[in-house]
Amino acid sequence: MSYRKLGRTSSQRKALLRDLTTNLIVNGRIETTEARAKEVRKTADQMITLGKKGDLHARRQAASFLRNMVADIKEDGEDVRVQSALQNLFEELAPKYADRNGGYTRILKTMPRRGDAASMVILEFV
Repeated sequence: MSYRKLGRTSSQRKALLRDLTTNLIVNGRIETTEARAKEVRKTADQMITLGKKGDLHARRQAASFLRNMVADIKEDGEDVRVQSALQNLFEELAPKYADRNGGYTRILKTMPRRGDAASMVILEFV
């Protein structure tokens, strides 16, 4: 098979990838193990590609994968605007990478994790 199973059942693996991808879109960077980061990189690149398409079908496909998480709260006087992870993807990240053809993330290796010495990395957007 062409993907890592990460020692989990398929439903657990899908939930893990959904959570990590949503956190990456909201925060811009996450710290995780190398195997998880390599899998999340695939799904994050797919979400950015959907964001670049920008049509209704792509928005619904991304909404079916991403968690409904609050990304940012902006206040302008009495007007309060709550931005979700999906809105962050389509309004901020997709235009940022409009002229780039893939390779939206980078992996930086860090120290091994204390306890089990798993190789840890920082996954962030370029």
